[in-house]
Parts: sequence; C-alpha cells; structure tokens
Amino acid sequence: MITRDPTAFLSVARQCAPDFGPACAKAAFLVAPEGFALAEQSASDNRYMDLGLQTNAARALDQHRELHKRLSSSLPTICFPGAADTPDAQFPNNVFATAPGRLILGHMRHEVRQREARREDIRGFFTDALSYREIDLRQQPGVCELTGSLIIDRARGLGFAGLGERCDEAGAAAMHDAFGLRATLMFDLAPGEYHTNVVMSVLAGRALVICPDGFADAGTVAAIAGLYAPVVVELAAAQKAAFAGNCIALSQDAVWMSVRADAALSIAQRTRLGDAGFVVHAVELDEIEKAGGSLRCCVAEIY
Repeated sequence: MITRDPTAFLSVARQCAPDFGPACAKAAFLVAPEGFALAEQSASDNRYMDLGLQTNAARALDQHRELHKRLSSSLPTICFPGAADTPDAQFPNNVFATAPGRLILGHMRHEVRQREARREDIRGFFTDALSYREIDLRQQPGVCELTGSLIIDRARGLGFAGLGERCDEAGAAAMHDAFGLRATLMFDLAPGEYHTNVVMSVLAGRALVICPDGFADAGTVAAIAGLYAPVVVELAAAQKAAFAGNCIALSQDAVWMSVRADAALSIAQRTRLGDAGFVVHAVELDEIEKAGGSLRCCVAEIY
C-alpha cells in the first residue's frame, strides 16, 4: 500500500516482520568530487547551500578519499570518478539506488543532475558486471530523487516519502513499485526542505533519527516515531542544519555521519544510540557539505 494516511500506514507497518531483506547494505559506491563546485540549479531549492561560499576542490577530494578509506573498513566500497560538468555527482544516492538484483535510476528535478544518470560506466557495472536489471524512472512523469527523497526500512520493506520540489506523489508511487515495498507513507516536508534524508534516517531497521522541524505536520512525526519507539533520537533544528539527520547505518553496530553532525549530538542522544548498539563513526566533510549534503548523501548502497 501507498498512502498519505498515517493511521492506515501504521496499521500495515506494525504487522510487517523484519524479514523483507537485509537491514544494511552488502556494499556501497561513491563518486569522487572531481571539479568540485556549487551547482546553481541545485542551490535554487536547497537551503543548505550558499553560493557565496568559496570552495576548495583539492580539500573536497582529500575528505572524500578519507571517507572512502574509512567506509572500506566497514564494508566493500568502490569509487567512480566524477566530472566537472556534474558538480553534484558526489551525492550519487539521489540518482542511483539498488534493491536485490535491480539498479534503479531516479528522475532528477534539475538538468545538471539528470546528466549523472547517463553514465554508462556506473550503469554497466551493475547491468553487465553484476547482472542487475535496470529500472529507469527517468521517463515516468513524477520527480523522484530516490533515497534522498525516500527513506527505506529495508528490514521491513517500509518507505517514507517526503514530498516537495524533489519528489511528488507520482514519483513516490514509482519508487514504491520499483523497490517493491510493502507500505509507503507519503507526507509533506516543511517549506524549504529539499530531501527527506536531511530530516530523518532509519538505522538498521530498529532506530530512528528525526527532526520535527523538517515536517509540515507534527502528526506525521508522531506516527513515525511511534513505530520505532523507544529508540528515537529527536533532533533540534540546529542539529538538522549540522546534518545530524543525514546519517546512515552500514552495519548493525555502526552509524556514520560527518564530524560536524557528530559534534552537534548531545550526550543523551549519543547514549541512546549507544544503548541501541550503535557506535558513531564520524568523518570530516565540511568542504563537501558546502554543496548542501553530507555523508549519507555521498553513499549509494548496494543490496
């Protein structure tokens, strides 16, 4: 089912056992920030970008290499080269996503990001080397920026689709079908929010990080939090702005975020994550964060 009704969604979601698939990815891929710069098109609807900031391409590359190195200690991680004509390519999870045996291509809102899905090397890696079937959502009418717009509880097959400039109802429905989800809840993001993965994250199917400030309706927040209680970390607006919501669990015992996000967490929030079995791993990404995304945006999961 796919619905805007939190009550209807919860009635199904609470019956979903954690047997849909692995809660965490088996591998990941990155795209290097070569020719790192701020994309004007993306800045038009991304409040986390400031075109007035100066960028340092060499520093962005260094931080990205360290991210690759650190992630590789947790799970197999490969990195494709970037290009100057795709300045947002270091955030591949919006354009490419996977489900077992499937590569999904998203329908990006901005043309500068639509170029990324034309890459034959990334697509060929999945279709030719891994024999994944390609599901191309670029021609369907809805805008859908994949796991930027759609948070997925992979263990239970549940989706949380935040609607706004980067995802509409038609796009959410297309992603629901492409991932083969059991149930998806659609909801409006707060005005000015561009991606759901900045305002919430489901960690290994058993914990929730969420910022109420990022949602248009408080009832939606309460419904989602109720599903994952008591392991819920509620973020303040300033913590969201530090990208604390843009985190990801790549194993059952580790959550990854940027150094800036980690520094924003309170002792109580860190304790709650620890009590749930998660160790926080932080990587310095302040240069890359100038482009309006953080660690989770950099990681495209392979299932």
